[in-house]
Amino acid sequence: MATESILITTLPMDLNSQINNVTFGLNENETLCENWREIHHLVFHLANTCFAAGLVIPSTLNLHMILLRGMLCLGCIFFIIWAILFRCALDIMIWNATFLSMNFMHFIYLVYKKRPIKIEKDLKGIYHRMFEPLHVSPELFNRLTGQFCEIKTLAKGQTYAIEDKTSVDDRLSILLKGIMKVSYRGHFLHAISPNAYIDSPEFRSTEMNRGETFQVTITADDNCVFLCWSRERLTYFLESEPFLYEIFKYLIGKDITTKLYSLNDPTLGKKKKLDTQPSLCSQLSVMEMRNSLASTSDNEDGLQTFLRGTSTTSSQRYSPSMRASAKMKPIEEDAEDEVFKPAY
Repeated sequence: MATESILITTLPMDLNSQINNVTFGLNENETLCENWREIHHLVFHLANTCFAAGLVIPSTLNLHMILLRGMLCLGCIFFIIWAILFRCALDIMIWNATFLSMNFMHFIYLVYKKRPIKIEKDLKGIYHRMFEPLHVSPELFNRLTGQFCEIKTLAKGQTYAIEDKTSVDDRLSILLKGIMKVSYRGHFLHAISPNAYIDSPEFRSTEMNRGETFQVTITADDNCVFLCWSRERLTYFLESEPFLYEIFKYLIGKDITTKLYSLNDPTLGKKKKLDTQPSLCSQLSVMEMRNSLASTSDNEDGLQTFLRGTSTTSSQRYSPSMRASAKMKPIEEDAEDEVFKPAY
């Protein structure tokens, strides 16, 4: 008790009067809150309605952010009108003018991002066939094709690459129009159709080992148009875009698999579409990609044997009984019986 009296006596008189004023003000406010003021003007309620409508827009809607910013801008405009005409409050007008400018700038930015992006006429085919099904946006596709690549042409009979002469380190190309044929020592291996990579096996197999040359000759069988990337600049760009890197990895692997099927079965042409997995292709070399069996022999006899073997392999695939190989010996009866003897 003594300490409490000492504290009360030591407090200054001004502080005591201020505490009394605060308590008196609180009591007044309590009595004033009993008498509610008039409802604000309709403009005030329109502003709050716009804010509420913007907040309840579902996020699953494609344009929900644009609609949200638009409703916020509309609500700020109503608040400014209410503050100027019905409230005469300068602070409310200044704050809502600030919010209006911020939301309007964001609204313009979002509308700009949603603008329709045009793709060049020559590139629409490969975009709709190759990149759009993999959810590559038109903006990202334009970044890929707009800076470090160019569209080139080849007349009929001109060569894209010559075996043992053309380096594989310079470029990567996709055929847009025309047909190209791939040959090894003058013998046809397979054709390249539009919307397909021209040198995908060489690109994949020389990712680690540079300085190699083409093992096949690629010739334009018609007037051809192709999209050509600089390999070095494309590699740097894909390192900064992990999503596009995975897209290229998948497309190149799928293209290599299609070419391998074309080597083993010449009947697979433009009318057949393969949807295979590229898991095997990363372990193959250039020679195994284009002419895996043709490279086993350096003489023309071995090459002719390989070319004849591809057609016989495809015919045996559909025959009811498989032909026995020359190197495979038939199972003897005694050996066959020993297989089915019970183990002791």
